[in-house]
Amino acid sequence: MITAFVLIRAAAESIPETAQAIADIDGVVEVYSCAGDVDLITMVKVAEHEDLAALIPGKISRVDGVLDTDTHIAFRSYSSADTDAAFSLGAQE
Repeated sequence: MITAFVLIRAAAESIPETAQAIADIDGVVEVYSCAGDVDLITMVKVAEHEDLAALIPGKISRVDGVLDTDTHIAFRSYSSADTDAAFSLGAQE
């Protein structure tokens, strides 16, 4: 599974509608509105790199209100939950 984060600049007057339209696209896991240099951050999960090529320019970029996208592909995930689980393997209570 390939995880990518798509940073999106959107037209200010249509951010809620744009975010919902993006959230409704297959492969989109989450959409966050945020402050800063971008208006929306979207997490996508797909099976193949070719799916990213179809999803981002083919669907997300074509949603009304999307002005620009910047995609970042994740290599590895780190979280405290994963670390805690790894250290508890084989632990006896």
